Amino acid sequence: KPILLQGHERSITQIKYNREGDLLFTVAKDPIVNVWYSVNGERLGTYNGHTGAVWCVDADWDTRHVLTGSADNSCRLWDCETGKQLALVKTSSAVRTCGFDFGGNIIMFSTDKQMGYQCFVSFFDLRDPSQIENNEPYMKIPCSDSKITSAVWGPLGEFIIAGHENGELNQFSAKSGEQLSNIKEHTKQINDIQTSRDMTMFITASKDNTAKLFDCTSLEHLKTFRTERPVNSAALSPIFDHVVLGGGQEAMDVTTTSTRIGKFEARFFHLAFEEEFGRVKGHFGPINSVAFHPDGKSYSSGGEDGYVRIHYFDPQYFEFEFEA
Repeated sequence: KPILLQGHERSITQIKYNREGDLLFTVAKDPIVNVWYSVNGERLGTYNGHTGAVWCVDADWDTRHVLTGSADNSCRLWDCETGKQLALVKTSSAVRTCGFDFGGNIIMFSTDKQMGYQCFVSFFDLRDPSQIENNEPYMKIPCSDSKITSAVWGPLGEFIIAGHENGELNQFSAKSGEQLSNIKEHTKQINDIQTSRDMTMFITASKDNTAKLFDCTSLEHLKTFRTERPVNSAALSPIFDHVVLGGGQEAMDVTTTSTRIGKFEARFFHLAFEEEFGRVKGHFGPINSVAFHPDGKSYSSGGEDGYVRIHYFDPQYFEFEFEA
């Protein structure tokens, strides 16, 4: 039986475990940032200050700081333990993605293209406080052609991998800002990018009904997982060759279709064989974000229904052998 986390009044936008996996951070289209104990679903606290929907959240590697990006045109840095706001970076449009590099010293975030503003990726070095104080990132990369809808740091913090509204993927160097490579394997918007535990591969979730596996460094396309509906989020298991996908319809179309319960399943695929081997029902609406616990023994999903569910796997899951 899953643990139900009820801490949001609006649909979940992202959920993220810290590196140890003892904490789960959840953000939604309300201004609240919640942190929970993943073991029992108890709420540890909130980070209060945003005034709009929060699109993204990240914690650094030793869970000292939390980073959030919001539609209130700000990216904020928090003290994880006390909930105190440490820094606020004002932007000219909504912050769509954000992340710490592996060392936790450099943050990157991307802003939306809206109201006459271009889409930008900004990089701040937290070791130099003047950058945040003066709102002067050490690097700001404009992204004119198609806005960034999802982005993550690559291995060793050398570059970021960005997914775009038109389905393109590219790498931007975190040192020089130049575009290192660019590929287009998806036909529609990339909703989510998550890296593998060892940062060698990443998986993308796209509106074109597929999730795809790529090599982080070469961007070589390795695998494709096909479904009948837009994929909102995809995550890689840290211990097995398993992928979990979460999706459903666009939020706009939800009310126009019949309410068949269990339409909104988390779907499990085998990484190597690209075959689906299981589904987990539960959400009364599309799943917007999925994440595996770093120990691989549980996973969580956050839905359009505003709930986060933590699922612990049955013993059968660990003994399960894939019959090819």
